[in-house]
Amino acid sequence: MASITSGNDKQYADSRKLAARARLNSEHTIAELGWFPWVAQQLPLKSGDRILDVGCGPGWFWAATAASLSGNLNLTLCDLSPGMVAEAVERCTPLPLGSITGRQADAAALPFADGSFDAVVAMHMFYHLPEPARCAAEMHRVLKPGGFLAVTTNGIGNMRKIYGLTTVFGGSPYDPAGAAFGYEAAQQLMQTQFGNVAMAQYPARMRVTDPEDIFLTLTSYPPGEGANEAQLSELRSAIADAFQAGRGVLETEKETALFISRKAA
Repeated sequence: MASITSGNDKQYADSRKLAARARLNSEHTIAELGWFPWVAQQLPLKSGDRILDVGCGPGWFWAATAASLSGNLNLTLCDLSPGMVAEAVERCTPLPLGSITGRQADAAALPFADGSFDAVVAMHMFYHLPEPARCAAEMHRVLKPGGFLAVTTNGIGNMRKIYGLTTVFGGSPYDPAGAAFGYEAAQQLMQTQFGNVAMAQYPARMRVTDPEDIFLTLTSYPPGEGANEAQLSELRSAIADAFQAGRGVLETEKETALFISRKAA
């Protein structure tokens, strides 16, 4: 079944469809610290590091955290989508970092020499990969000894009450990203490739106050993206019922985590 994990060329030609899902999370997540700043605090970056961001998307992470990071980071923004690379480079070039480079590339065949980077970051992208183990091996290869790989993904129970609404048009009642590459898969893959892995779960929950943000999220990827008028009407009714049951809000759990592995020195 088509899902958020399929049709990448259409889904990620640019950031428009991704923006609907990002808005739901940014506007309605309840946490002491935002997701991007929280991740940035966990990354053991140091001045002068060479960083490869694989699946960089539109560069939102670096735009949100650059002010809190070392100003001397050499960042390579890499994505399969040339549109995403162009957007990320444009967004990140003015930031108070070090050098910014963009490269369109496949994660399964990274066009970099062995030991090129101090850190590789792969945020919410492994669930798109047809060969995750091959991509993890490539990330390991381009890391320097002692360098680290940072991966983020969702658990299968993430936003369960929201994803449950997609059953009206044949969707799965689970986070499709978590189902494709969840916590267990991330831990197993990184442990196998690196021999070590540390996990930290983002402490957050979700309290949605705008039904339209849920509708736009669930229709930004298949099968909701291709739902007919009758199905869309049924989805709106299901969302309205959920908000009525919650007395004007929809509260649900969040399952999002960071995994870090180090290459042997």
